[in-house]
Amino acid sequence: MLRSALVGGVFGVLLTTVPVVAHHSTASYDLVHGTILDGVVAGFVWENPHVHILLDLANEDTMEHWTIELESPGILLRLGWNKDTLKQGDRILVAGGRAKNGSFKLRAAYVQLQDGRKLLTLPPPEN
Repeated sequence: MLRSALVGGVFGVLLTTVPVVAHHSTASYDLVHGTILDGVVAGFVWENPHVHILLDLANEDTMEHWTIELESPGILLRLGWNKDTLKQGDRILVAGGRAKNGSFKLRAAYVQLQDGRKLLTLPPPEN
């Protein structure tokens, strides 16, 4: 009995030292119906767990301030991005899934730069 308690205790300690990998759900975004935004970069936040673009869209009478969520810096580096890819004042197109609650949030699928290049923001599907 003492041995099983000891083994259980050691096993419990080992479990607490295993790194926990968090998954950030995309359930709050409508990934079926695409949205394309054309705006000006107000900020580019290169940080874990997700990179964000702050995008301003000028409408007829109002200015909309959008938050665009991308993948992690590590994934974006593999897709050709870096912390200097976007600068404040850059005009871009962003395609992705809008927040289901109607807020000014979008999960990006790609970003098109002014020179016409499209940068993926999601890794391509694996075979």
